[in-house]
Amino acid sequence: MKTSWLDLNGSVIVVTGGCSGIGEKIVETLHHNNAQVVVIDQSPAPANALPGVSYYRANITDAKSVQSTVDAIRQDCGRIDGWINNAGVNRPRLLVDYYRKAPGFELSEEDYDFMVNVNQKGVYLCSQSAARVMVEQASGVIVNIASEAGIEGSRGQSCYAATKAAVHAFTLSWAKELGKYNIRVVGVAPGINEQTPMGGIEYQTALAYTRGMEVGDIKGNYSEKLPLGRPGKLSEIADLCSFLVSNHASYITGTTINITGGKSKG
Repeated sequence: MKTSWLDLNGSVIVVTGGCSGIGEKIVETLHHNNAQVVVIDQSPAPANALPGVSYYRANITDAKSVQSTVDAIRQDCGRIDGWINNAGVNRPRLLVDYYRKAPGFELSEEDYDFMVNVNQKGVYLCSQSAARVMVEQASGVIVNIASEAGIEGSRGQSCYAATKAAVHAFTLSWAKELGKYNIRVVGVAPGINEQTPMGGIEYQTALAYTRGMEVGDIKGNYSEKLPLGRPGKLSEIADLCSFLVSNHASYITGTTINITGGKSKG
């Protein structure tokens, strides 16, 4: 049994997109550290849902759906101490299909709207509804899951990177707006991790095409790409998020923390 390294003391922490990937690991870690965890997802609660974790189905790109869900959480839980904007989507696309072999992998307006709606509009709508509650409480923490791509850029992922750059900018700006109400806003920017490449074969095929590679070559040699010589663990990202919503991080706000194993353009 893993030993708890911090105690969140029943704090009500909401995680969007908490049914899979990084979000699922964040939920597991928060729960282990004694948080009262609430998940918002378009998917139903998984068969292996943890006891005591609450699940709400909602569309984070729809203002009414978000607000009604936040109202329900507040009624059921009494407060919202932390909100982790984890839900996100990605479609690798080239600005121009200069390979001239698969025009479907050139960025379309539909692709653009899909990524911006979830990654950028969804973060805004969720944060706004959560912040209204936190302002009344005069306390709270918002953690935005950004991406290394939003800081460094990423070949074949310009639209995704742009949405994550917006998340980084939201983080800096909202921290300046909300600090006087004792609300912290922090970004977390993962790089290559054990779920990279994210998604199934459709995603991997698209990413490989945009980079002129074969699907099997996407992961490559991490010892050459990363100073630490390995991809990150989802548990490491989840531990960072758990720390940031805790009182141990009470003076951290208005910054995005890279968790990339030292990877950068340098």
